[in-house]
Amino acid sequence: MSTADIYLSTTIPYINGRPHLGHALEFVQADVLARHYRQAGHPVRLQSGTDDNSLKNVLAAAAEGTGVADLVSRNSAAFEALSGPLQLSFDDFIRTSSDPRHRPGVERFWRACAASGDLYRKSYQGLYCTGCEQFYRIAELDGGRCPEHGTEPETVSEENWFFRLSRYAGQLTEEITSGRLRIEPAARRREVLAFIGGGLEDFSASRPASRAGGWGIPVPGDPDQAIYVWWDALGNYITSLGYGDGPEAPEYRRWWAGPGQRIHLVGKGVLRFHAVYWPAMLLSAGLPLPTAIYVHDYLTIGGAKISKSAAGPAARAAGPAALAAAYGPDAVRWWLLREVPRTGDADFTPERLVARANEDLANGLGNLVNRTLTLVHKYRAGHAPQTPGPGEAARLADASAALAGRIDRALDDFNFRAATDALCSVVDEGNRLVEATRPWELARAERAGDSSAATRLDTVLTSLVGTCRLLADELRPFLPQGAQRLRAQLLSGHRVAHPQPAFPRLHHPTKA
Repeated sequence: MSTADIYLSTTIPYINGRPHLGHALEFVQADVLARHYRQAGHPVRLQSGTDDNSLKNVLAAAAEGTGVADLVSRNSAAFEALSGPLQLSFDDFIRTSSDPRHRPGVERFWRACAASGDLYRKSYQGLYCTGCEQFYRIAELDGGRCPEHGTEPETVSEENWFFRLSRYAGQLTEEITSGRLRIEPAARRREVLAFIGGGLEDFSASRPASRAGGWGIPVPGDPDQAIYVWWDALGNYITSLGYGDGPEAPEYRRWWAGPGQRIHLVGKGVLRFHAVYWPAMLLSAGLPLPTAIYVHDYLTIGGAKISKSAAGPAARAAGPAALAAAYGPDAVRWWLLREVPRTGDADFTPERLVARANEDLANGLGNLVNRTLTLVHKYRAGHAPQTPGPGEAARLADASAALAGRIDRALDDFNFRAATDALCSVVDEGNRLVEATRPWELARAERAGDSSAATRLDTVLTSLVGTCRLLADELRPFLPQGAQRLRAQLLSGHRVAHPQPAFPRLHHPTKA
């Protein structure tokens, strides 16, 4: 397998409110990919951060009666702190309002696009959704309302800087259809191509500094204008690499301009910005494009999209830190990876989280490891036997041999459910082997002098221990804590430790 560099990034969310479970979905997906690639020998850089320069942050601070900088600092810290409860392995976390790398990089990027003749100033009137920080055409609205937030956009008249997006329709189409810019799932790729095919209009790349409340990055050479939040935010993927110091900056040269992969994870609501606007901006600046954009759908509660503004008790209880405190990081990560489909929204309840953890982790994997270790200690004094072949454990051996490849293919297809299916199928095969061979009966026959029963028992125990160790190793990217607990019991070589509950059964507080 190639060990080329892989640069993985999440979107950087607005921080007008606290993080919710939808943010955790993207963070956990990115973390699994990063750990998986690291385990395969790739150098990986995993990056996240917060979008601090949004007008939404200005409005939220005004509504709260606090300073914008104070609100941004507090909420950004809450996002960064998710690394602990969710067991995230970020290598970098950028705050766009305060990180010294960001503004110089955004300014350099702006000047590069200006030098290509792609920035011009004009008066404009349009329908603006503050929630999206985006202008909409009437045809894009749903009954006159924003399709994302369900609110009526306001009519805004401004003189702004515009980016010449219309110039890049042909190049974008070629990059996507050729596969050089890969968009998964395929339905999202078709959506992007249809959007481009419908005609691209130039978009506003700035807003009056007065409307931004003095918050944000001024347009170079035009301090009365602030750089539009999406332009500013998208630049984080390269500003964090030192692009502001010039295109020869070592981190930029390695992770963005080098031969490795550049993978963005994004929600479906921001697909246009990442798959159309951002690549066009990079083409304008003469910079490399991302190599892949992986798109996930939404999480819902009671059928409604989870949002930072949701104020009900169900939404508050579904905060990722609160869920991890109540049920543990393993259960939260596992639900996000196992229950959320590759396409389509997923509705969350704590009961579903508990049921999934109990079925797959406590009753499935945890039970298999527990009964394997119990059998080895009961019948072989904690000494894992070694046998030359799988014998009647051939089906389990075949399933185990195929596991790594199945996970590789699933994650390369951005399909976490298929990857966890692969793990669960091997667990099921291991438990079936125990039920089919009934090791306790083989042990009774061995004590009665049946040497073939002793050989069969050794074969079964050898296969089970090997499978459990493999599962623990392959589980690491998905559940780093749980995998570590399993490996501590399974040890290596001939010895295994006494079993301990690696995944205790969970109980929902209202049903305890």
